[in-house]
Amino acid sequence: MEPVLARSVVLADDGVHILDRRNFPFERVWVRCTTVAEVAKAIEDMVTQSSGPYFAALWGMVLAAREARGLPRDEARASLERAGELLVATRRTNNALRKAVAAVLAGVDAAEDVEAGALAGARAGDERYRERSRRLGAFTAALLPDDGAVLTHCWADLYLTETVKAARGLGKRLRFVCTETRPYLQGARLTAETLGEMGVDTTLITDGMGAAVMSAGEVDVLLTAADRVTMDGHVVNKVGTLGLAVAAHAFDVPFLAMVQAPDRLAPTAGDVPIEHRPGEEVLHTLGRRTATDRARGRYPAFDVTPPRFVSTVVTDRGAYAPHELADYYAEDVHD
Repeated sequence: MEPVLARSVVLADDGVHILDRRNFPFERVWVRCTTVAEVAKAIEDMVTQSSGPYFAALWGMVLAAREARGLPRDEARASLERAGELLVATRRTNNALRKAVAAVLAGVDAAEDVEAGALAGARAGDERYRERSRRLGAFTAALLPDDGAVLTHCWADLYLTETVKAARGLGKRLRFVCTETRPYLQGARLTAETLGEMGVDTTLITDGMGAAVMSAGEVDVLLTAADRVTMDGHVVNKVGTLGLAVAAHAFDVPFLAMVQAPDRLAPTAGDVPIEHRPGEEVLHTLGRRTATDRARGRYPAFDVTPPRFVSTVVTDRGAYAPHELADYYAEDVHD
């Protein structure tokens, strides 16, 4: 049985239904989006996170195709391009939304009917992402200890669940330590909950405890996803990853970063826009204010870990040292 969050964005006749991760697992509320603009707003407002925006973008583009029904083909195609730009602009650090939009537009260009092509492209993009996550999980599981503790940060979504499935298939016995991941507590509410749902031995720590558990020898590997990995080996991920990576380096704990593929459009870290969310979000937890108006908040949503603190980048084609990522594209395969 799949974890609940594995299918948290669903296309229906009346719109796109998105499981609200801001309230999960305490409430299971689905947000219905009837237009692509509403999907974009849901992504921007953190209704869905991690790989959720990728799937939301896929099905949001199908809504855009529905909205363009009856337009001449050229006008419909142009309308979908504008919809894609709107979706990509919602979370610019992660390049998955760009890939989702490209998948749908490729389907449109390959079909006579725009709406049918958009649906075919979205379905192909959905399966492709899931298959690549399965391969990524298998390569990652092979690198993990047979019996050990894994520290993770934020919510790696399908990357993590596929890794756990693959590790079990190899007979490995893993324990996970999860940071809570302020201010949205993805690690506490999503990672820990889903690992527990899968029957994994799971311990939750606060964000400030990572270095302490590594210094005490309580974890064997640091494992996170990456929102983007540059061609020169910088890992861009949820803010807090950098601090954990530096501590892992100091205490000889290997850091494995998971990503389906390094981004050829980002040769260096300077090519990746870092999203800064409203500082007000730092002053709240689960809808409750945690600081008075005597303080202001600051919230860079992502940080950048230099390659010297990264042991291995694991992709859907295998594991690479940070300085060898160009080898990923040695095969002449379109990404």
